[in-house]
Amino acid sequence: MTLNGSLLVAGTEKRGTNGEFHGIEAATGKVLPVSFGGASREDVDAAAAQAWEALASYRETDLGSRASFLETIAAEIEAIGDELIVRAMSETGLPRGRLEGERNRTTGQLRLFAKEVRAGRFQELRFDEGDPSRKPAPKLDLRLRNISVGPVAVFGASNFPLAFSVAGGDTASALAAGCPVVVKAHSAHPGTSELVGRAVQRAVAACRLHPGTFSLLFDTGFEVGQQLVADHRIRAVGFTGSRRGGTALMDIASKRRQPIPVYAEMSSINPVILFPNALTRNVDGIASAFVSSLILGAGQFCTNPGLLLAVDGEALDAFIARTTELLPDVAPQAMLTPSIARNFCEGVARLRVHPEVRAIASGKPGSEFEGTAALFETTAEALLAHEELQNEVFGAAGIIVRCRDLAELEAVINELEGQLTVALIIDNDDEADARRFIPKLEMLAGRLLVNGFGTGVEVSPAMVHGGPYPATADGRSTSVGTLAIYRFLRPVCYQDFPAGILPPALRDQNL
Repeated sequence: MTLNGSLLVAGTEKRGTNGEFHGIEAATGKVLPVSFGGASREDVDAAAAQAWEALASYRETDLGSRASFLETIAAEIEAIGDELIVRAMSETGLPRGRLEGERNRTTGQLRLFAKEVRAGRFQELRFDEGDPSRKPAPKLDLRLRNISVGPVAVFGASNFPLAFSVAGGDTASALAAGCPVVVKAHSAHPGTSELVGRAVQRAVAACRLHPGTFSLLFDTGFEVGQQLVADHRIRAVGFTGSRRGGTALMDIASKRRQPIPVYAEMSSINPVILFPNALTRNVDGIASAFVSSLILGAGQFCTNPGLLLAVDGEALDAFIARTTELLPDVAPQAMLTPSIARNFCEGVARLRVHPEVRAIASGKPGSEFEGTAALFETTAEALLAHEELQNEVFGAAGIIVRCRDLAELEAVINELEGQLTVALIIDNDDEADARRFIPKLEMLAGRLLVNGFGTGVEVSPAMVHGGPYPATADGRSTSVGTLAIYRFLRPVCYQDFPAGILPPALRDQNL
């Protein structure tokens, strides 16, 4: 398949005229072949207008056809073959195995949503039959269903070029809900985005849907994203990225004449609580598992374990000693973009000079495009006094917090911001202590896990990938799993409708 750097707007392709940029080879900083043109204001307007026009027909597609569309997207992505993996490897620095797994996750979640659509449960059909003979007043006939909120703007993520990008979870769940989608591709992997965008465009054509059901736009700055969120025809936003970026979009959305929801995943340091008995009895195993999770994917996961809380003592000293042995052997890894690598190095440098932080160990040094794993320690008192120590350092960096006792550890938990995950490392003899923490942890994060780390996110009906602010903009939602479809739906009640104009799903035969 030939890349040409085109915008894909409602079944057409054209060269963007608002500036030009190239993909960058993550591991070397070299410019990759094919330039991409940024979308103009007219291009954004056309994509939004076509999405709005497509809404009327797409949101009323029968469930079987909509499910088949999602399955066709999955098949078209698979049909791209190795070209997709090779381009993504160049643009992100991620290894082949990781990207092949991510492709499987992407197509798997499309097919999972297809099953959810066929089952139809998300419609939440409700029937309250009328009774004109009821006294003293007749009973109204009320029927309810969930409908699409309208066109959705999806922002591709830097760290998941497939699973959280053009045809990733936000796009899959929005399309499953009956929402046309306009994707703003991430500038870090434009070639990967175009390849997947063309696959979605082919699926739209193959399923004979309105071409405005999907569009893909490139941007040379921030204008396209800002204009999309401000456009009156866009009715919801899916975003994965920095807190700064997410809050900027939230601000635009809130100031619209008709404010809209922004489902933004932004910032999380994913605390790990090391309970005393578990740490005493399995220091080596816990240390090894922690280091493996910390460095996975160069630490570029939103669920990376960035904060470890433990009671001070011999067991914690032994844990730190073991990590000090393991980290120096860890090779540096290419980071997703040169700017992400710079930001990571700057974040680590700030921790190194912080007066209340001590550097414990680091991995092998690398090039300017690579991240070197780094581990630090501080005290609970210092963490509580210095809010900046809770800031996410995006990459393989973590801070161990020495707490005098479990009461002080609990005091730290009380002051933490919202998180995606909290992990509890426990032994049988820790269960009583762990149990009393659970109510507070439920208020802190969207996913609690025991004796593991949050870096593996299963795509399944029971998964929650969300949490209180700033982990996500709306902690009542998830961006992974079938529950994600509900972000892009709203309920409508139909009162005393004659059968002839009732939506088919609400007619008497479906009672």
